Formats: sequence, C-alpha cells, structure tokens
Amino acid sequence: MNFDKLVLTRYCVRKFSTKMVEEEKLEIILEAARKAPSAVNFQPFKLYVIKSEKTLTEIKECYHRSWINTAPIIIVVIGLHDSAWKRAQDLKDYTDIDSAIAIDHMTLQAADLGLGTCWVCNFDAEKCSAVLKLKSTEEPIALIPLGYPESDDIPVKKRKGLDELVIWM
Repeated sequence: MNFDKLVLTRYCVRKFSTKMVEEEKLEIILEAARKAPSAVNFQPFKLYVIKSEKTLTEIKECYHRSWINTAPIIIVVIGLHDSAWKRAQDLKDYTDIDSAIAIDHMTLQAADLGLGTCWVCNFDAEKCSAVLKLKSTEEPIALIPLGYPESDDIPVKKRKGLDELVIWM
C-alpha cells in the first residue's frame, strides 16, 4: 500500500471480530517495532504479547472501557528507563519517544496487513505493572489491542490544517 493511503486508512479500532490473528502477521508487526529507530539505537522497550485468557482478562481490567474486551490480543509496550538514552545537557529520558516510534510502526504495519489497533494510554499503569510483575525501572507506556476490525468502514479523520501546525521561517 502506498504510504499516504496507509496513513489515511489506519484508525483506532474499537470493535474487533472474533477472527484470530495469524502468527505470521503478529511476527511481522513485532518486527516492525524492532526495526523502528530509537535514540542511539538503545531500543528501551519490551513488548508483552498478551494472548492467554487469564492474563488477557487481567490486562483488560486495567482499562475502563468495555470495547477492549473484543480484542483477541493486547500488546503492552513497556518502557525501560534504565536502558534509555538520555540527553547530556538536561538528562531528558527518551523512553517515551522511542516507545512511541515503535508503537507507530506496529500500528501502521498492522493496518497494512488488514488488522486494527488502538493506542490506549488512559489505563491503570500501576495495576498493569502488578499483573506483569514489572520492575520499578519498567513502565507500562501503552496498551495496543490488536485484531481484525469487525467492520470495514473507515471513519473520517478530522485533522488540523498545515497552516495550524507549520511555522515557516
């Protein structure tokens, strides 16, 4: 698919079909995250692929909206602050940025494969950490529900115009 079409057709899916995601497609999506650029190539993240019924139920309980229950898989992106690059001048930690790039690669790759995702940030990170038994240096960044969309309808996206986003100097 050409990039412009891909960007326009990727959207936040909030209702998944019961069709299971093929392992080959899941691995391609995970590879997209692995290939994503990161500051100094440190890749300060882990990807927890949640498929088992017990853990999937526990992770879904970290989010307050019921639509997540339709997702057959959730990828939990964990930031690793102890292995992130930090800018020397002010010690800015690039964990969130590097994780976001990996997430973006996964969501675009999933869309290219006919799958849907949603980037969920409003969840109980403390509960998620407890479910996954994370260390204090590991932070749940986002939940990425993954599966086949129940519908083929792509919603119209509202975006700001370039005149609101770009400053020419």
